[in-house]
Amino acid sequence: MYPAYLEANINGKLDKIIKQAFSLMESCVLCPRKCKVNRLKDKRGFCKTGLKPKVYSFIAHHGEEPPISGKNGSGTIFFSNCNMHCVYCQNYEFSQEEKGGREVDSEELVKIMLELQKVGCHNLNFVTPTHVMPQILKALKLAIPKGLRIPLVYNTGGYELAQIIKLLDGIVDIYLPDMRYADADTAIKYSRAADYPEYNRQAMQEMHRQVGIPDIDEEGVIKGGVVIRHLILPNNISGTDAIMKFIAQELSEDSYISLMSQYMPCYKASQFKEINRRITYQEYEDAQKVMQKYGLYNGWIQESYGLDRFAGIHIKPKQVK
Repeated sequence: MYPAYLEANINGKLDKIIKQAFSLMESCVLCPRKCKVNRLKDKRGFCKTGLKPKVYSFIAHHGEEPPISGKNGSGTIFFSNCNMHCVYCQNYEFSQEEKGGREVDSEELVKIMLELQKVGCHNLNFVTPTHVMPQILKALKLAIPKGLRIPLVYNTGGYELAQIIKLLDGIVDIYLPDMRYADADTAIKYSRAADYPEYNRQAMQEMHRQVGIPDIDEEGVIKGGVVIRHLILPNNISGTDAIMKFIAQELSEDSYISLMSQYMPCYKASQFKEINRRITYQEYEDAQKVMQKYGLYNGWIQESYGLDRFAGIHIKPKQVK
């Protein structure tokens, strides 16, 4: 049944999860940072977010992966602040420096969600939702009786706790996570998250368990499933081989992967010589070969090498072995 949250609302599961999610904010353990500040009293930890979510912008986004944007766009809500601290973040102004955006209450978030549905968006795409997951669910509960009927996309940097993702089972239809790093040294150096690889892999397994391989309809629009994003960084810093091996062996060779080439040396990247440049054509082609080495053929590659966000993406069908 799509979207899954309709059933969760009927059987009472959604109410139960909302209550549980907000209880986790009293001594916040929503993400691996486990800051344990009382966000119910508007205290702030690593993510610099208190009780109310802060929305930077919302749009009908036509630049996501083709099945997510579809013809009418993905109803994308960009939340300010983040539980990571990537030195090359292209959204650093609102994700790390708190510039722009404003706090919204539940009713205003409902209005945003319904407006995106009204303009024809195929889904609601929550960007950087980890630290505001309870507030999203509360708004969801209020939006359902007002007619909300489109699937949810959980668009995350991948620094997640598997037990938190487990709460979303039967509520979220589409997961759009990053698999950013394969080892702790690079994760701590570039995102201040040494344990990213460990928690990221556990979360990927839970997402895959819940929704599995994408269900794409006859119009090419995704209804449910996991699409894994892998951003290629210069000098193989992202650890593509180890990540693709994990996907193939621990998830599925049928997994859908968005191999991303649009890395830009933004924010503080100039302080790190090894990432202070765009990737080369050869680096991107090498990443494609790694995918194929592990039997991974489903997904999208970028022929434009980042000149436009997702221009030139096409599905590369899985080959018969």
